[in-house]
Amino acid sequence: LLEKEIRYLGNAIHNPQRPFMVILGGAKVSDKIAVIENLLPKADAILIGGGMSYTFLKAQGKPIGNSKLEKDKIDLAKGILDKAEAFKKEILLPIDHLVVDSIAPNAKIDIVGENIPEGKLAVDIGPKTIALFKEKLKSAQTIVWNGPLGIFEMQPFSKGTEEVAKFISDLKATTIIGGGDTAAAVAKFKLEDRMSHISTGGGASLEFLEGK
Repeated sequence: LLEKEIRYLGNAIHNPQRPFMVILGGAKVSDKIAVIENLLPKADAILIGGGMSYTFLKAQGKPIGNSKLEKDKIDLAKGILDKAEAFKKEILLPIDHLVVDSIAPNAKIDIVGENIPEGKLAVDIGPKTIALFKEKLKSAQTIVWNGPLGIFEMQPFSKGTEEVAKFISDLKATTIIGGGDTAAAVAKFKLEDRMSHISTGGGASLEFLEGK
């Protein structure tokens, strides 16, 4: 397992088949900063969803309502977006959102565009973002995915993560799934045997992607 982990993750970092795309999600920007900084020069595109995307959207000056925000990371997110521009690398952020008043399985769901209204919080990427991400990923030869794109544990908020997972499982690309929540999501959607590699390294695989 360790050898397989190093082979897949090592190839992705040092010698990926291109286009090489990275999908990042999960709750916090702070968990993924080092991964973004290490992979930005190497990846052809980085697609960002999940809770961490709202700090990036806030950094772009977009209203995010009551969505998850790491206030102390706004400048950092801005710096990453500037760096991507300097490297001429694409960072794709959500262009529409599934929003609710409060996080509950029976919450009333609305779909809104880029701007999240006051009082609403985003819980998943919307249909236009799903389409945008699929369009981008369809040419990929190597995909590394770490972090879900919404609160996939609750059925109504799992569509973004599920659709993207199903889509990449049908590609002829090398698909590398980071452990933890992303592996749990892929297992929930019964797609484990259709991915090239599902990391069991947990935090260690994340550190490896950070270049440690």
